[in-house]
Amino acid sequence: MIDLSRLHNYKSSFGYFALQLMYPEKLDYHPAFLEEAFEAGHPAYTHVHAYWSLMQNFSLDEIQENYAATFDFQRDCALYMTYFKFEDAKERGQILAKLKIMYEMYGLEMPEGELPDYLPLMCEFLYAAEWLNDPAAAENFRMLTAILEDGTYHLLKALDKHESPYFHLVKGLRETLKACIEQEATSQ
Repeated sequence: MIDLSRLHNYKSSFGYFALQLMYPEKLDYHPAFLEEAFEAGHPAYTHVHAYWSLMQNFSLDEIQENYAATFDFQRDCALYMTYFKFEDAKERGQILAKLKIMYEMYGLEMPEGELPDYLPLMCEFLYAAEWLNDPAAAENFRMLTAILEDGTYHLLKALDKHESPYFHLVKGLRETLKACIEQEATSQ
């Protein structure tokens, strides 16, 4: 079960993850974004700072080339979180439809031509949507977090294999999600 209060506390982090996982623009690398989104006790702090340090070694052109080479040309590094499990199977279409409906329930309009399992869009949803006081949010977010958990697991392995600096960013995202998962009480 997801701890919605904790997830809500990390909203600014999801905004940062969304920005960094989209095609890079100069303003995305302003240090204020990093400082505003992650305090020293944040579960992703060390990972996003490792990512930040690595990215400071590159020019914007090099970052953009690296982004395209990683996410556009490496099939195993797709930013579409249901792709790893379903590729183009019928089940994927059903999950995409459910995600789109959930986004619309919380007021997020889908960008034209974008699929709802696009990782930056999923992070943007967690950042921008107002879901904290919705009694149905816990149930609705069960599917969302399962998709993120599964998709980022495969993405993280591929980024590690390719020695990508984005490995640290996705690792930070996973650690943030992990910190929001309530452990089921075990019976003695």
